Amino acid sequence: MSRSLWLIAALLAGLAIGAMLRGYDPGFADSAIMLADPVGTLWVNAIRMTVIPLVVSTVLAALLAPGARELFARLGWRAAALLGALALTISAVSVFAAQSVFSSLTLDGARAAAAGLAAGPAAATTVPGIGEWLVSLIPVNPVKAAADGAMLPLLIFTIAFGLAATGLHEARRNVIRDLAEAVSEAMLCIVQVVLFFAPLGVFALSLVLAARLGANAIGALGVFVAVVVALCVLVIAAFYPLVAVASTTPVRDFAAASAPGQTVAFSARSSLAALPAMLEGAMARLRINRELPGFFLPISASIFRPGSAAAIPAGAVFVAHLYGVELGVGELATIAVTSALLTFSVPSIPGGTILIMAPVLAAVGIPVAGIGVLLALDAIPDMFRTTTNVTGHMAAVTILDRWTGDSPPVATGIPHD
Repeated sequence: MSRSLWLIAALLAGLAIGAMLRGYDPGFADSAIMLADPVGTLWVNAIRMTVIPLVVSTVLAALLAPGARELFARLGWRAAALLGALALTISAVSVFAAQSVFSSLTLDGARAAAAGLAAGPAAATTVPGIGEWLVSLIPVNPVKAAADGAMLPLLIFTIAFGLAATGLHEARRNVIRDLAEAVSEAMLCIVQVVLFFAPLGVFALSLVLAARLGANAIGALGVFVAVVVALCVLVIAAFYPLVAVASTTPVRDFAAASAPGQTVAFSARSSLAALPAMLEGAMARLRINRELPGFFLPISASIFRPGSAAAIPAGAVFVAHLYGVELGVGELATIAVTSALLTFSVPSIPGGTILIMAPVLAAVGIPVAGIGVLLALDAIPDMFRTTTNVTGHMAAVTILDRWTGDSPPVATGIPHD
């Protein structure tokens, strides 16, 4: 049985047993919670242990990769600005939509608080203002930022360090790059081991959740899946008018070029698996410079994940409401910006988007244990996320061609009647 099926089975078993225990004998349910809670917490801590070194090393390795300087030299900051603006816009829309939908969830907040589900006092008592939030973006001590799980300041420092390192002599630059790549590969090995025990962790976490919140939790999880799928469909649909406005390619050419890659992405749940179909579609049907797709699409498929930009903020806001954590303007802004930045470091492994959500939750005081349950639900959202990613890659290369002014004088799209 595949890992996804194991996770779904573990989730359903945990939810069913937990809800049954809560309805049959609350005292026995509390005893089950005492046994299962440490197991789930250990598994979540194992994930959190790898996330910060994985993200930092991945970002550094990408900034110092051999093709990175050539990318900036050839495309300047236009590619970075385009991908960054798209990720930030999608994250902001996701935060707003998720906050609007999930605020209407009818969970028993008193029961959640009494059971210890709500975050600690530090997470809910102080809501920083915009000025304080802006000041906190530059870490006085990057090591302390890492220890505190302050992911956004740490990412800003990492990007600044990586950009500065690109100006070093090649030999010294390669030392940093090789170290970053080695750390990233080692962390991915640890993550694979942790994911091997994911069914056990998911079972424990879902049992605890259902035993504490009862049947309400099951309905709330269904709402979460529906919201993420709807957000991904909305983002996919938005790319078509964006291409019509921001490029010279007709929408029907863009749709025809994107369809093969979208089909592969939906079934395989992998942007890289869809890369050959994207390259073929872009070169055969899009009205752009024929050299650009081969140069840009592999990079975009490796780092640009608009589907994650939609899913991570929605997941963070959902878990916050599930656990009774109040989110102010500062927290919502932190979720949006941190999620947008982290989408460029999502590991190319099953459930990578959910795993990278951990530092987003920790940054605003949301219990990280919620990611275990979301990971078990990830099969269906992942299909739509990956399709969103592929559509975003095709839209970005189409728009970037116009920005760079490299379009050939003769169209290379499909013939028109």
